[in-house]
Order: sequence, then C-alpha cells, then structure tokens
Amino acid sequence: LLQEIDMENQDIFSKIDHTVLKAFTTWEDIEKLCDEAIKYKTASVCVPPCYVKRIKEKYKDNLKICTVIGFPLGYNPTEVKELETVCALRDGADEIDMVINICELKNGNFDYVEDEIARLRKLTKDKILKVIVETCYLTEEEKIRLCNIVSKVKADFIKTSTGFGSGGATIEDVKLFKEHISKDVQIKASGGIKTKEDMISYLNEGCQRLGTSSASVLVN
Repeated sequence: LLQEIDMENQDIFSKIDHTVLKAFTTWEDIEKLCDEAIKYKTASVCVPPCYVKRIKEKYKDNLKICTVIGFPLGYNPTEVKELETVCALRDGADEIDMVINICELKNGNFDYVEDEIARLRKLTKDKILKVIVETCYLTEEEKIRLCNIVSKVKADFIKTSTGFGSGGATIEDVKLFKEHISKDVQIKASGGIKTKEDMISYLNEGCQRLGTSSASVLVN
C-alpha cells in the first residue's frame, strides 16, 4: 500500500503525530495506531502515558513514542508533572507534550508558568518537549507572552491545543505564533484537523507537526 501513497501524502505523514488519547483507548487501538505509524512513516505516535512502556517493549525503536503530561487540563502541581515526565522517559518516551498550568496563567502568574516549563525542559534534555498552551482559552496578549516564555525556555515546540478544549487549532493562531516565537521554536497544530485540506493548510502556514487522529484520510 505504501507504493500507492503519492509523495505529497508521504510528506504529510512525516509531519503527523499519529494520535489516540481517548479515555477508553484499548491496547487493540494502540496496536492499530502503531502499525499504521510504522507503515506510513509518521513522525510519532501520541498515546496515553499508561501505554508507553508496553509500546516500547513491543515495537522497540521502530517508531517514536510521544506522550502527554498534565493532560488535558494542565492544573496538576509542577511536582506531579515532573514525576509524570520522569516516568514517561523511563518507560521509553521520545517526545513529551506538556499542558501548561492555565489557572496560573489566568492569575497572571507568568513566572510560575515559565518555571514549570523550564523544569520539564531540564528533565527532557535531548528529548523533544512540546508545550501545549490551549489557545481557545487565551487572549492574544497571553498567547504572545507564552510565545516569549516558550522561546526563552528553549522548548522545541509550541502546540496550539489538547483537542479536548472548547476549540482546536486555527490558522490565525499559527500566524500569531510565527510572529512571536524564536527561530528555534517550531509549531504543532492540533485539535480539529480532520481533512487532507486542513493538513496542507497548516503545513503551508509553517507548522512542522500536526496532531491528528485522522491520518487515515490520506489513504482512503
């Protein structure tokens, strides 16, 4: 089947974090996701933390494993997020997608938010750290402040959304991010990306990763 996928589709696959994060995700769902990720050469699989170790044991280094921290609401104490991160890395995660503490952001406590991201950046070291800011709850000023914080802390990506909030990625937010992040920070769009046209639009706008559970539209 790979031979039947045109180059455009293959390029899109290479930017996708192939995702399944539903509360009722089964091991059968995970195996299907991982098999597809290997078959279509996606950037990674993005999975619940409880499956990271089992995936690593079965699939070894045949795919990149991404998992989520403080997901989906972000208001866990920093120490809890640190422990989650330590466990995820121990179990074999290659990439960490963390949710910021939106409560503290709304309190105007930007120092707390920066410190928390910095502490997870220290733990992840040579692994990829993506910072989920959940744009649907943020003002433009807050989005810009977060771009500055993520750039200062040297996270690898700023990510629009969990996919569990009141809204997902928008082209407008991606454009805003591009204006305010440093050149070393990349953008991951996530939430509501359902069609090939959506995927192309976000990639053309400069996103280096897409979080979606709809990658199958590229082969159907």
